[in-house]
Amino acid sequence: MAEKGVVVEFDFAVLDGAKLLFETAKGFLEGLDKIALDKTLEARYLAGSGYLEGLTRLFALAKTKKTPQKAARELSAAFCAAVTAALPKAVGVSFRNFVKALSDRDVHVVIATRANPEIAQQTFEPLLGETVSLYQEVSDLYGSVRWDAWRRACMSAKLRYMSTLAITGSGSGVKSALIARMGSVAVVNDHVAYQDFGGASDVVSELSGKTAKKVLQVLGLDA
Repeated sequence: MAEKGVVVEFDFAVLDGAKLLFETAKGFLEGLDKIALDKTLEARYLAGSGYLEGLTRLFALAKTKKTPQKAARELSAAFCAAVTAALPKAVGVSFRNFVKALSDRDVHVVIATRANPEIAQQTFEPLLGETVSLYQEVSDLYGSVRWDAWRRACMSAKLRYMSTLAITGSGSGVKSALIARMGSVAVVNDHVAYQDFGGASDVVSELSGKTAKKVLQVLGLDA
């Protein structure tokens, strides 16, 4: 059993999930009650919050009579569907090289996603093996996961969280990893560049064979 591991938040660290979520939410809210969502409103009311909490505040601002409880469930489901649709084309050469570089050093890679389990299994099947596993969980947070999700992903592969890194795609993900007492490496893209990534052990622009060396260094393994 591998002593070191990483949990990759695939939907945001590999797939540009932050942009996809914004586009999904923007279309959903426009269709729901002509609520115009922009990046400022998203950052202020939604990002890092629970779907229900964020939409409740946003609905109060928009003075809509729509029910936030129902909208929260529907928006979460819509994003899961969007991730599932985007998943098959999201596993490129760079990510495969990233996984191989870690697996070659006996680092266990947990690929975490909120996508449909059947589609996720089919998509990642060529990568899965003794040191690469798949974990599926739907989060109730907008653009992130709660701290205990990182722990459950570790447990799914029998990894100790103290020797496992969270590979996240948001400032909120960095914070939740810290609460879980896990180190983290953040993947930053344009949509989340404004967020606070303080606390991350390193920040990269993508996951690739090259950036795998940085992850190995953070894990205390010579690249």
